[in-house]
Amino acid sequence: MENKTKILDCKNMIYLFSAVINTERIFILNHFIKGGIKIRTSYQIYNNSCCVLQEFGLSQLRDGAGSHSLRSILCVLTLLLYHTYVCLILGTGEGNLVEAEALLEPYIERFPRGAIILFYSARLALLRGNFENALVKFQECISAQQQWRQIHHLCYWELMWCHSFQQQWREAYRYADLLCRESRWSKAIYMYQKAAILSMMSEEELKTTGEDVVELFRQVEGLKQRLAGKSIPTEKFAIRKSRRYTSATISPPVKLVIPALEMMYVWNGFTIVGKRADATESLLITIERAEEQLRNDPNPSEFHPDDQCLVQMLKGLCLKYLGRLLQAELCFTQVLSSEKLIRYDHYLIPFTLYELGLLYKQQGNYVKATRFIEDAKLNYKDYSMESRLHFRIHAALSSLKGSPTNSP
Repeated sequence: MENKTKILDCKNMIYLFSAVINTERIFILNHFIKGGIKIRTSYQIYNNSCCVLQEFGLSQLRDGAGSHSLRSILCVLTLLLYHTYVCLILGTGEGNLVEAEALLEPYIERFPRGAIILFYSARLALLRGNFENALVKFQECISAQQQWRQIHHLCYWELMWCHSFQQQWREAYRYADLLCRESRWSKAIYMYQKAAILSMMSEEELKTTGEDVVELFRQVEGLKQRLAGKSIPTEKFAIRKSRRYTSATISPPVKLVIPALEMMYVWNGFTIVGKRADATESLLITIERAEEQLRNDPNPSEFHPDDQCLVQMLKGLCLKYLGRLLQAELCFTQVLSSEKLIRYDHYLIPFTLYELGLLYKQQGNYVKATRFIEDAKLNYKDYSMESRLHFRIHAALSSLKGSPTNSP
């Protein structure tokens, strides 16, 4: 039995080492996916052999990070990846930044110009809402080395979002354009992101770029790709949204409403912006401007109910992060009451149920929070970004399990 346990442990370590090397060596999401599969396999081995929860796996990584062996740096990098990306994109955005900073600190002292160290320093600053410091750190990471262009591309992606969170659309466009020209990870997502950012500019500013937004959206579908025979979910979402501009029956095309902010939500960016009241207030102003334009539209299109629901959901998020919880609840319930009017963006209903559940959790109403999140999980399927929401739902329900019971 002891020998079998040792074999399982060795096998697990091989999977873990291979996963981290894949993740850190190339720094593009193709390898994130390959590395992620192996990390998942290692966790399955732990679960099958030890029958323990996720915390055991994390505790093992923490033990490894505190050792002075080969596995130390690998465990540190895996934990950093978990706290700064996995918890945000596939969770509720509640990564342990204090632990991440403590793990990184000794390596900052030893390797102050290390590209990976600078990258994670910048990422942590971004997650803290310190956009100004993050911009500086990402630029330092780019200038630290010229061999790994993939690290530059990852920095461009983060810089694009850093500027987007501050609605500095011209600067965000610059990095989206660089990604379109230099990176091969997902041309469709980069093209959609670029067009979405340009859509946020005024007509005068847009003219100075020389870009044709409609033509950019029309290129998105032709750039799709498959990984291991499967479509990338975010690509599928971008392609579906961009079809407004390719439909032969709609001329001129009906413009997307605040598409860059919608993509910000897809990547869970509102949890980052929400840490800065000034940036959140600024986003709210932009959203309310879009809300007014929709309200005063003399010729509503078939997309009008969908656009209104999107605006209300994003408005509710801003209000939640500003502490205006009752107003946020009203926005979310307005979306849910319009469920039968939605024709295309059916993802809005389960995502809004999830957000309303998190709102009730914030208010301490754990019973109601669980009910709404379970509703999103059990009663909706075949909508855009379904797997991503299910990851977030799993994280939210796990956090609610240890919460005290509260009556509605």
